[in-house]
Amino acid sequence: MLKKILLLQLLLMAIGLSVYAQLPSSSQSQLSQIKVDNLSDDQIRQMVAEMKKRNVSYSQIDQYAAQQGISETEVAKLKARIKQLNLDRELSGNSGRNAFNQDSTGRRYSDDYEQDTLYYWQEKYKKIKDREEFEKEVKRRKIFGTELFSNKNLTFEPNLRMATPPNYRLAAEDELIIDVYGYSEVQHRLKVSPEGYVRIPYLGPVYVNGLTMAEAQTRITKQLATIYGGIKSGNTSVQVSLGNIRSIRVLLIGEVTQPGTYTLPSLATVANALYVSGGPNENGSFRSIDVIRNGNPVATFDLYDFLIHGDLTNNVVLQDQDIVKINPYKMRVELSGEIKRPAIFEAKDNETLQNIIDFAGGYTDNSFKEVIKAFRVNNRSREVVNVTADQVAAFKLKSGDKFFVDSILTNRFANRVTISGAVFHPGDYALEEGMTVGDLIKKADGVQEVAVMSRGVVRRLQEDYTPSYISFNVKDAISGNQKLVLQREDSVMIFSKLKIREEYQVKIDGEVNNPGYFKYGDSMRLEDLILLAGGLKDAASLKHVEISRRVRSKGTYDSTDTRMAITQQFDINADLAGNPAASAFSLQPFDEVMIRRAPSYLEQANVLLDGEVVYPGTYAINTKKERISDIIRRAGGLRPEAYAEGAVMLRKTFVNSSDSSLLLNKLEVFYNKLKDSTDIERMRSTIERKEQLLGIQLDKVLAQPGSKYDLYLEEGDIIRVPKKLQTVQMFGEVYFPKKVRFDRNFSFRDYVRGAGGFTAQALKRRSYIVYSNGEVKSTRKVLFFNSYPKVKPGAEVYVPIRKARQGLSSGEAVGLASAMASVALVIVTVINTIK
Repeated sequence: MLKKILLLQLLLMAIGLSVYAQLPSSSQSQLSQIKVDNLSDDQIRQMVAEMKKRNVSYSQIDQYAAQQGISETEVAKLKARIKQLNLDRELSGNSGRNAFNQDSTGRRYSDDYEQDTLYYWQEKYKKIKDREEFEKEVKRRKIFGTELFSNKNLTFEPNLRMATPPNYRLAAEDELIIDVYGYSEVQHRLKVSPEGYVRIPYLGPVYVNGLTMAEAQTRITKQLATIYGGIKSGNTSVQVSLGNIRSIRVLLIGEVTQPGTYTLPSLATVANALYVSGGPNENGSFRSIDVIRNGNPVATFDLYDFLIHGDLTNNVVLQDQDIVKINPYKMRVELSGEIKRPAIFEAKDNETLQNIIDFAGGYTDNSFKEVIKAFRVNNRSREVVNVTADQVAAFKLKSGDKFFVDSILTNRFANRVTISGAVFHPGDYALEEGMTVGDLIKKADGVQEVAVMSRGVVRRLQEDYTPSYISFNVKDAISGNQKLVLQREDSVMIFSKLKIREEYQVKIDGEVNNPGYFKYGDSMRLEDLILLAGGLKDAASLKHVEISRRVRSKGTYDSTDTRMAITQQFDINADLAGNPAASAFSLQPFDEVMIRRAPSYLEQANVLLDGEVVYPGTYAINTKKERISDIIRRAGGLRPEAYAEGAVMLRKTFVNSSDSSLLLNKLEVFYNKLKDSTDIERMRSTIERKEQLLGIQLDKVLAQPGSKYDLYLEEGDIIRVPKKLQTVQMFGEVYFPKKVRFDRNFSFRDYVRGAGGFTAQALKRRSYIVYSNGEVKSTRKVLFFNSYPKVKPGAEVYVPIRKARQGLSSGEAVGLASAMASVALVIVTVINTIK
């Protein structure tokens, strides 16, 4: 019977553990009541791991949290904590097309395999296509002349306001302006009919189709002479001009960027047609553009004539139904390097490398013209060809050739020597035959006064171009007693006395207007340094001015000498006229002067009194022993509506940021021991606060002046006396945190019940109250009961949250159940053995 009871208990325990482990996380932690500020870093990481299992991305946290009942404020805090811990990267790949799964063989697949596969290949094809288009565009832009068709500031629109060309041939839709003037005055604006006639009033139709403007002028004048007699006698004249012109349709074919039929003005030329069509494509020729009219080529346009020479001779005016054909290029070569216009150029059969160099604008100033490297494609491989300067003019081209013009060595000189350092004109000079170091110094206008005359150095390159150094006496080199002949690329260095020693400085600190370091000068006195520092401050003491000096021991080492500095004190005059003892003392390099503050000098120290006092404002502290009660008395006392128990005092803890940063650096070791980022941030914000709240009891201060409650005042203190407070604020784990009216008869639990009571996560025994004067009281434990602090007007009641308990995972529960079952089996075995 005992065995059965024991086995049954163990079985029930195992089942209970398994069921608890399988509960959803929302039930265990109650996410709807979550407070992110109270979560540790480990808990945040657990939440991110849970989101990762559920394929929740960082951008979907808002939606996920809303489903769990988390407020928007807490969601914003949660996302900030996740980003602070750099966990947002782990959630960045949980959604979208790239969220592939993995099967047992290690192959990746998605839930919708066909759709994802199609998407993958579409994207890949798109990238390949974009890359090909990009490479084509890059290659096309390298072709000489393409910028003509991509320049937005350049157009080839025909000028419609110019005089009509005499060779312009009329056709249907052209408008003629016939002006008869003299003895007879009349003007006609007539349009050419589709049949090729213009109908002149009182005369009839006149056929003008296909006539030039000069021919039309003659024919129309002859016809008008039949009705205007003054034309034959010369008393009347006729002028024929072109009004509105017609539109023509031109077909562009071949290697053109945008082939097709284009409608252009009848004055348009070949260049106009090329511009509107985008010009030749990557395979199109810039030098072989045919104009075909009625099936026969009438002109061949070469764009290079315009680009290089500005010649538009073959830029013929197009006619209706003309065909502009851009032929494929036959030969292209690339020219790069030290030339003015590197590009891909098109060449004709009779042109040479010299023509291509002319197309490129010629060589640059730094080009190496002796040998041009050519890379040529043969039938089976590539080869390198060296084209010498005398071969350029006759070198035959082959399509695909790439020519490279190298640059000369800009840092290599045939006759250069250099001088630097303490000379009046350092720099590069030409090497002359037999030039010595003394000659070079003279060319540099001699040495400066601070030059080291005992030694100079020549840096010389050996045959293998490794450096070597040759020393010389500068004084002897100038006088000619030492003749050191220079070689190409020699570098002469004349040293300055000021450059080969540590910079001499003196330091002054303390009560001067501009403390710091100043350059040292010979025979510098103490008063001189004070003047350089801007003079003394008002608080400076004229007594005990201290000068500290370095210990310089040039002799043998003395182990008994324990000095670290040589110090001496002087008294100075207010007008810096000079004390005989101080004036006889000259400063030395690296001396440090300290001007101390006068011991009896004190600046005004002020405190601020604010709130319900008779005379609020800023008050100066009269004595070092002035207390809170004294300043209240000087302010006329409290007003009738003042609430003395709620008075607060703010005191500056760290006056400047350097003190605060120093303390923070000292606390860095302490920060490293804190495990959670929220704890570190809370501690840091507390330390960095410039003003801290001091809990004073003003009612006891006024009742017992001079007692332990009556604190001494310090510079920057702020005392605020509020009005009588009538509310209590509830915070933390109550169901409805709010501000309620103060009732003297209410206890702590009464106020909690008024806010809906404690929540399930409330940690009652850690509840505390912050009173209006900054004083804090916490809950105490009396036997088995909680003794809550007393509530006063203006108090803030805080109920903290209980840390969430971590439930067992399914594996842990199964393991624990297995262990318990094993223990039960051992017990049963032992009982059977005893029997």
